[in-house]
Amino acid sequence: MTMSRASIGDVSLEYEVHGAGEPAVFIHGGVLADWFKPLGANPALAGAYRLITYHRVGYAGSDRIAGPVSVADQASHALLLLRHLGVERAHVVGHSSGANIALQLAQDHPQAVRSLALLEPALLAVPTGAFAGEAIERFRAGDAAAAVDIWMRGVCGPDYRTALDRTLPEALATAVGDATTFFGQELPAVRDCPFGPDEAARIETPVLAILGADSTPTFGERHNLLQAWLSSVEPLVLPGVNHLMPLQDPRGLAEALADFWARQR
Repeated sequence: MTMSRASIGDVSLEYEVHGAGEPAVFIHGGVLADWFKPLGANPALAGAYRLITYHRVGYAGSDRIAGPVSVADQASHALLLLRHLGVERAHVVGHSSGANIALQLAQDHPQAVRSLALLEPALLAVPTGAFAGEAIERFRAGDAAAAVDIWMRGVCGPDYRTALDRTLPEALATAVGDATTFFGQELPAVRDCPFGPDEAARIETPVLAILGADSTPTFGERHNLLQAWLSSVEPLVLPGVNHLMPLQDPRGLAEALADFWARQR
């Protein structure tokens, strides 16, 4: 299916809209452009919500930008896309580094955020792990495929290909093509935009913090930090999944989001 395009400021982004009702925008994590693709047709969401997914700048067919792209830039892109679609206020879902962008959006433009759902944000107060340095070295050496593989193994476990092959068989090839965005722009942007107690104090919207029961201890520690830092946060541990949760259990994730959103009315 051909995605629509939105020209916002100096960039053009690919996006899709499914369903009708309260708007919800999904900000995907790094490496894979289509983390949220399996959620689109889930009956828990499709019948009651206007679901907005898009490819962030530098991913898939969205525009690429030379030079740095900050987390604040990405939050601005999300806001401008919502405005392009005539949306004043939306539920915001962010995964991994996309959750960092969602948090920035809630800080910079709180009037646009009805609620936040954070799927294992990249809170660098808890370091990612030794694999990150190895992946970056392989990328700098010109081996993007190996860099992506090392990163995905470190974050999602050694069997990550099983979920990808079942749900997004072409995603890995796209990820290798997008590696310059992830390693060259996104990781530095997340590093340069820390999120801690001071930033958390600016978040007033209701938050659902979701952790995969099978995720690495790093994400468990970050999940605990969110609960300590945020004033209005509801923790949820989703069974049987890890950082791949949008691909491993889209039904369970969709039902958790629908339940949370219904309670915000």
